[in-house]
Amino acid sequence: MELFREIRLKVGNYILSRRRVKASRKAFYNSIEQVKKLLIVWDASRPLEFPALTEFYNRMQERGIKTDIVAYYPGDTLPDQYTAIRYLTCIRRNELNRFYIPSLPEAEKFIDTPYDVLIEINFDSLFPLHYISSLSAAGFKVGLPGRTPGDSPFDLMMDFKPPVRTDEYLKQVLHYLEMINSGTTETVNK
Repeated sequence: MELFREIRLKVGNYILSRRRVKASRKAFYNSIEQVKKLLIVWDASRPLEFPALTEFYNRMQERGIKTDIVAYYPGDTLPDQYTAIRYLTCIRRNELNRFYIPSLPEAEKFIDTPYDVLIEINFDSLFPLHYISSLSAAGFKVGLPGRTPGDSPFDLMMDFKPPVRTDEYLKQVLHYLEMINSGTTETVNK
């Protein structure tokens, strides 16, 4: 059990809320055919879900969509299946600061890159992943409602009853992204 975990999380959430107030982004989504760059934010503590992510990655490559995956792994040493994969960046527990904020320069790169779509796969509402998704400059964000839906960073929220399977979740996300066809732009706070 980590000492002062709840207090440290509250400070992390406070830092996140301060950064969200200062930042804004253009929420925009036209159609799946217009998507060129996609980011998946994933909880890597579920290694059995990795084949579903790989399959989704391959489908996006076939469509000509550059796809990156940033993941959080709660251990200090990555499982072998996560190493040497060029499209996967894993943030480990020892790469978080004391307030559970990712301290790797790559995390800021993912936040600052203007991806067309961000898909969060964070079924356990892990703070390091929520931090990246909330601050991301992505034009359109998809995720689960979370504990406080009114404070959600997502433009499209998918509501599933637990347990949620990653392959089914990604299938539904893609289904809705294919259905949406609009060119509206709205400035929102991250």
